[in-house]
Amino acid sequence: MKKYFVIGNPIDHSLSPRLHNHWFAENKINATYYKKKIIEEDLKTIISNIKEKEISGVNVTVPFKKLVIPYLEKLSPEAEQTQSVNTIILDNETLVGHNTDIIGFSKAISSLNFNMQGKKIFILGAGGVVPSIIFALNKMNVSEIIISNRTRQRADDLKSQFKILNVIDWGKLPVFDVIINATSLGLNNEVINFDFSGIGNNKLFYDVIYNPTQTGFLKEGKKLGNLSENGKLMFIYQALEAFKLWHGIEPRINNKTLELLEND
Repeated sequence: MKKYFVIGNPIDHSLSPRLHNHWFAENKINATYYKKKIIEEDLKTIISNIKEKEISGVNVTVPFKKLVIPYLEKLSPEAEQTQSVNTIILDNETLVGHNTDIIGFSKAISSLNFNMQGKKIFILGAGGVVPSIIFALNKMNVSEIIISNRTRQRADDLKSQFKILNVIDWGKLPVFDVIINATSLGLNNEVINFDFSGIGNNKLFYDVIYNPTQTGFLKEGKKLGNLSENGKLMFIYQALEAFKLWHGIEPRINNKTLELLEND
């Protein structure tokens, strides 16, 4: 039986095993998928286990999407450009890092029928999935991407990678059409202390977090008359792309798939 893992820290909130194990059963694949909390020192062993075929594939979440890169032998063009890996495969004995977050985010936004072209985007956070979101937003021809992070240096580091970014101090609220929470604030019902009362409505509040399904950030956006959306579809679409890389099969997304992720 093949073994697959998602590695990260924290990892308890991840519903990846629920999704992948459902698709294994549906497609009659003899495999199991687990979540594993690790520290940075464990990466070498995990990668070695993939190389030795003790593990068949791994998904990577925060804070290891960049840290795992030195252990890999090849990157997909998207992983190379974003310096972010969320899926690892062994392809002809070569360890390859892929980034399926980009297409996951793009498909999720597309499903909202919210036109991003010419919009001003404000991103909270600078780690994990943010490079992938910036990459995808550029393809959507947004007019401006503003970013703020609690530790400003991390946002400045991203600006050196993506010159188009405007970095502002944490706590400041610029004019925006779309605001994206890409921090972990909300995973444990933490509050994002911004005063959104004067921003107007018809904005998009997007939270990368999908578990819980309604963070305080999304509730606030909705209360003020804005469209609010969690990261569930992004999560599903990035998982679908990883599944295709590992198994050459496109799994089905239907109501049952969505119900699997109702975890509140």
